[in-house]
Amino acid sequence: MPADDAQLWQLLHSLDDLDHLEFPANYDHRRARARFDQLAQRLDHDFNCRTDVDRHVEDASFHGRINIPAAATTTGHPLVIVISNFGDLAVLAVDNPGVWNDEDAAQLLHTDDATRIHRALNDLDYTLIPEEPLWQRYDGAWDPDTFAPGDATWWVRYFDYL
Repeated sequence: MPADDAQLWQLLHSLDDLDHLEFPANYDHRRARARFDQLAQRLDHDFNCRTDVDRHVEDASFHGRINIPAAATTTGHPLVIVISNFGDLAVLAVDNPGVWNDEDAAQLLHTDDATRIHRALNDLDYTLIPEEPLWQRYDGAWDPDTFAPGDATWWVRYFDYL
């Protein structure tokens, strides 16, 4: 995770490729899928459950989504991991993206669940970033209307359908 807000914004802007909307020039779908599948298998094992994995993503800036059912978590809420096509970025949300701000999500998230997810992401070289800054207005290289006319956010740029 970036150490501070300045590093996060530097990272988000550095990944914003004006020539490539859905994925960067160096994107290797097979490699991304293999690693994503490893993450899903790891979370199945670590949470002793069958996660719900969305691998059928098209026309999007993200690769896939993994839902860990509430019954398998110590938190007592479903946990969602979304993987971007850009920069090996990952977001962890409690219940669903956009439901909780980062502070509330951190209070809800049990330490045991956080540790399992952080280790899995770290072991597979994903960069976990906070969700809340991604809801700010997009001010990157593209015309914001490309993503969501009148309401483009950094979430749409890296973690949503286009």
